[in-house]
Amino acid sequence: MRKAIAGVAILSLALVLFAAACHAQQDKSKRPSPPATATLDLGGGKTVTVDYSSPRLKGRKVGQELAPYGQVWRTGANEATTFVTTADITVGGAAVPAGNYTIFTIPNKDKWVLIISKKTGEWGTDYPGASNDLARVDMKLSTLPSSVENFTISFDKTANGGTMNMDWETTRASVAIVKK
Repeated sequence: MRKAIAGVAILSLALVLFAAACHAQQDKSKRPSPPATATLDLGGGKTVTVDYSSPRLKGRKVGQELAPYGQVWRTGANEATTFVTTADITVGGAAVPAGNYTIFTIPNKDKWVLIISKKTGEWGTDYPGASNDLARVDMKLSTLPSSVENFTISFDKTANGGTMNMDWETTRASVAIVKK
């Protein structure tokens, strides 16, 4: 009898934990800046994956109310944006060993700077400082043909890696990623 009660208790606990996890995931998808993921397939089972939250313009301006020019920006919303590579790569010419990182950017009108931080687990705006930077690389800017409401990170595949794009408003900031 005790085994049956213990089994029911364990099953009940498992169901409660499962329901809580499902509820937490549903809450994230209903956020004003919902979660998003971009993945670059490097071949041979190797990938680069960026997990971020996608803020909306909602009538605001990039460089002013959103992602202020000249200041470190969390590159998304909510939790800090993660950058996970399962291969040794170069990003904008900077060596990035396989591992988990956090990315930030410094937007400017004429260029953006991508910051790859060795420190992980921050909440959104908590930039851990330059002493934790693995690399800082300039991103190429281009003008999009129409305004993009939702901040979006995407990858374009190339023969030896890809290009990571960050699109928002009428700006595309991009940087090359090459598999070593």
